[in-house]
Amino acid sequence: MLLLVGRGFGFILPSSVGFLVDEVIGKERLEWLGWLLAAGALGVLVQAVSAFGLAQLLSVTAQHSVTELRQKVEQHVVRLPVSFFDTKKTGELISRVMHDAEGIRDLVGTGLVYLAGSVTTACVALGVLLTLNWRFTLVTLAVMLAFTTAMMASMMKLRPLYKEMRSISAEVTGRLTEVLGGIRVVKIYAAEKREDRLFAAGTHRLFRATRRTILASTALGSLGTLSFGLLTITLMWIGAREIVSGAMSLGDFMMYVVFTGLLVAPALQIASLASQLSRAFAGLDRIRELRQLATEAQDDDSRSSIGSLVGELRFEDVSFSYLEDVPVLDAVSFEVPAGTTTALVGPSGAGKSTVFRLAMAFDDPGSGVVRVDGRDLSGLRRGDYRRHLGVVLQDGFLFDGTVRENIAYSRPGASHTEVAEVGRLAHCDEFVDDFENGYDTLIGERGVRLSGGQRQRVAIARALLADPRILLLDEATSNLDSRSEAMIQDGLRALRRGRTTLVIAHRLSTIRSADQILVIEGGRILERGTHAELLRAGGQYRELWEIQSSSEEPDVEPEGTEEPVEPEPGPFDRSPSARRSVG
Repeated sequence: MLLLVGRGFGFILPSSVGFLVDEVIGKERLEWLGWLLAAGALGVLVQAVSAFGLAQLLSVTAQHSVTELRQKVEQHVVRLPVSFFDTKKTGELISRVMHDAEGIRDLVGTGLVYLAGSVTTACVALGVLLTLNWRFTLVTLAVMLAFTTAMMASMMKLRPLYKEMRSISAEVTGRLTEVLGGIRVVKIYAAEKREDRLFAAGTHRLFRATRRTILASTALGSLGTLSFGLLTITLMWIGAREIVSGAMSLGDFMMYVVFTGLLVAPALQIASLASQLSRAFAGLDRIRELRQLATEAQDDDSRSSIGSLVGELRFEDVSFSYLEDVPVLDAVSFEVPAGTTTALVGPSGAGKSTVFRLAMAFDDPGSGVVRVDGRDLSGLRRGDYRRHLGVVLQDGFLFDGTVRENIAYSRPGASHTEVAEVGRLAHCDEFVDDFENGYDTLIGERGVRLSGGQRQRVAIARALLADPRILLLDEATSNLDSRSEAMIQDGLRALRRGRTTLVIAHRLSTIRSADQILVIEGGRILERGTHAELLRAGGQYRELWEIQSSSEEPDVEPEGTEEPVEPEPGPFDRSPSARRSVG
């Protein structure tokens, strides 16, 4: 409505030009001048107020649209499979979510809506021009058609150029994000100059791509100036002849010139918006490509719900490859009965982490089946399944926030008492009590203000609070010293009680009490059994044990026959005896 009102009142002033020249000035009828000026002033005022209101409305609407699009893209991205993130840089995805979405502001806020208004004005102006002088109008339309054709061709070339520019920009942003995230590694190896060169090379690629878009957009602007300059000269030549011959009055000619401007304005506006619109469509193209990727949630729609979970895991002839013809797992079969602990040991690259990825439903097997409670995991909803998981990874990733927020990430509604209890079991209280703000202490990005061992304890507390049915521990004590490790083993044993647990361990002393130990190498299971059974077998496990025992303190039981003392049942124990004792 504001657009129509503004455009309608905008015709008052140009329509009064002919009357002013022919009637008021030509016939010296000054009594009409006041009314004419008042009408013109009213038209200008209404047009200005409506333009202001429209700009405010469109700006707010455009920003709201950008916000909603960013939210939708973020919701889509975080639901994509983990394998997608294995091949994408974080900075590139951030650029798509934050920067590419801004293209909708150009379309809604200043682009297509104003363009629609100009086209409406042009249609009305065309009707007036045909009435005043149809020959002039045909010449004008011919020039505009030639310019519009050239402009559309230019926009078709601009769009891929802007898409390339955004892609390069995302790559540069991705590398910069990596460098800033790993700034300590950069400084340790004095790699500042190396990163300077990489960043400079990326920015120069971006400059060259930007230069091509600038060349195309400025050439289009110059073409518009040239085309309509020639049109003006043509109108002056024909108009002068028409006025002298008496075929057209001076007032009609002046009015014709003004309405020609209203007709030409949309074409000039499109030329000025061509770069802006091409940039906007290029960003939206990249977002559309991203949103066309299938999410885990979409895939889960065709899968079965889990319901309750006992926690039995079984791998049946599972094979998996990240790259074609490069197997990582080869016909791996084993069973983890509910409530028991199975440990995976072996050299780096043996396939232990891949077993974890499959157990977390990050990937589906290339062949074979992973079963949970006897059901094919690939046919179950991953979101439902993961709600029964508790995971402690080797890097102990933490978010920027407080200790409490990071522990409660697995269960946001947990009370302070519950957070403090799992913190005690994970021995977080040993360092949290030294902080002035206790569990409300800010720990920085990735928990940078904590030591590696402290971050690992917070991660263990987070898993404790989740109260999972299936527990996955990937070198959960790798960042702890011997004293801290000895203390936290109590918390881990409490965490494991009654839960199905899968452990990756390089320190064999931490898995002596496991119900089953699997020795993996080259994607195959070479040995399996308890700690004592594997030592008696005299295979690779015994060799690893003897190597580690010779370098550790002599408090390790050589034959693994002494079972560790189980801690008192805690509130997060899953075993039936524990539930009876606390119930």
